[in-house]
Amino acid sequence: MIHKTRGIVFRFTRFRETSIIVTIFTDEFGLQSYIVNGVRTKHSKTNKIALFQPLTLLNLVVYHRPQANIERIREVQCLYPFATLTTDMRKSAIAMFLTELLNKTVKEETHAREIFEFILNSLITLDKLNGDFENYHLQFMLRLSHYLGFGVQSVNELVGGRAADEVSEQLLDRLLVSDYSNNIKMSNAQRRGLLDLILDFYLRHFDSMREMKSLQVLRDVMA
Repeated sequence: MIHKTRGIVFRFTRFRETSIIVTIFTDEFGLQSYIVNGVRTKHSKTNKIALFQPLTLLNLVVYHRPQANIERIREVQCLYPFATLTTDMRKSAIAMFLTELLNKTVKEETHAREIFEFILNSLITLDKLNGDFENYHLQFMLRLSHYLGFGVQSVNELVGGRAADEVSEQLLDRLLVSDYSNNIKMSNAQRRGLLDLILDFYLRHFDSMREMKSLQVLRDVMA
C-alpha cells in the first residue's frame, strides 16, 4: 500500500555501492527503515542524499506493509528547510547531541504522532530562535521524557539519590515548567551539572545512554 506521511531522519547507513538504508521516524508508522538507491553516485542529477541527513524534516510518499522490515520511498520532499540549524555552530552541536539521544531512546511505534509532533515543533523552534538557547537541550530532554513514558514530575524524582545543591534544584524546578523561549540564567558549570543529572536520570531507563559520543562536542562548543 502507498501512504503519505511526514518523517524525521534519524540516521542512514551505506548499502552496496550507491545506495543507503535510511531510518526515519514517521508520524504514521513510527520508526521505519527504507532503502534508497542511486544517491551515492557522482552522476546523480540531484543531491538526493542531502535529504537524508540526520534530523531533516520530510514529506514522504512511501510503500508500507505491516510486517516488512525495509520499505521503499516513492516520493520525497523537504518539509521545512532549516535556516540556522546547520550553519550555527552551537545549534549544530545541539542537533548532533539530539540525533544521538533520539537514536538511543525513541524505539516504539506507539504514540508515534505525538512524539513526531513534539520533535518536529521542537526542531523548528530551535531553528527559529535568535539567541538564548543555551538551555534548549536540557528542556528538550525533560520534555522528551514524558513522551518516552517516564516523564519527570518533580525535582526530587529527577535528582533521586544524587546530591544536588539548592541552587541546582531551583534551576531544575524552573526548567521543568519553562518553554524554549524562556531565558533561565545560569553559568556553564551549572548547565553542565544539570545535564549530568538529567543524563543520569535517562540512564536509569536506557543503558545505551552510558556512552554519548556527542556529549564532549556539545560541552566544548557550549562552554
